[in-house]
Amino acid sequence: MMGARLFRTVAALLLLFLVHLTQAGAGSVTDDGRIRGRADAPITLIEYSDFTCGYCVKFFKETWPRLQAKYIDAGKVRFVYRDYPRADQGVGVEAAVAARCAGAQGRYWPMHDRLFSGGGRLDSGSFKGYAKVIGLDQTAFAKCFDERQYLESIFQDRQEANRWGFHGTPGFILTSLPRRLIACWPLPRAPRELPRSLMGRRR
Repeated sequence: MMGARLFRTVAALLLLFLVHLTQAGAGSVTDDGRIRGRADAPITLIEYSDFTCGYCVKFFKETWPRLQAKYIDAGKVRFVYRDYPRADQGVGVEAAVAARCAGAQGRYWPMHDRLFSGGGRLDSGSFKGYAKVIGLDQTAFAKCFDERQYLESIFQDRQEANRWGFHGTPGFILTSLPRRLIACWPLPRAPRELPRSLMGRRR
């Protein structure tokens, strides 16, 4: 139910702003392999998320498929994923590392999707198996994962989210070109906060 309400709210917001936006160049988000959609899409949706978060799993399973079909694949919105591990160590951090290590081999999204497909039920022993399933060089992945490469970058994402005022997951930032903030909201409050954001922009 929440997934359906969120999709309708986000869809309405995106549609109204797409009507008013003119074509422009891409924003300044760096493409590090964690972006879906066209680089010149007029709206960017950034998600701060944890692979073990229940609300994040609901977004991935219930809302994301419709957003992808209606907006991302249509070239209207680009989607950016950023890490927000809720703990400083443990399986959530390890999952983020696993996704980044897959990204080093150009397979970030297959690992991202595989991790979320587990419904938030992950364990430390599963990541190397996932690497094999999605066709990674297992030796390179194991080295990257065991050395916890990208750990600093993962926590930099979380610090960035904290500066936006997020202290849990998921959190979303919606921006238009050129780099204008449309909305900033955590998922549980989205159905209430998004209409308020829209009203503020129309004044």
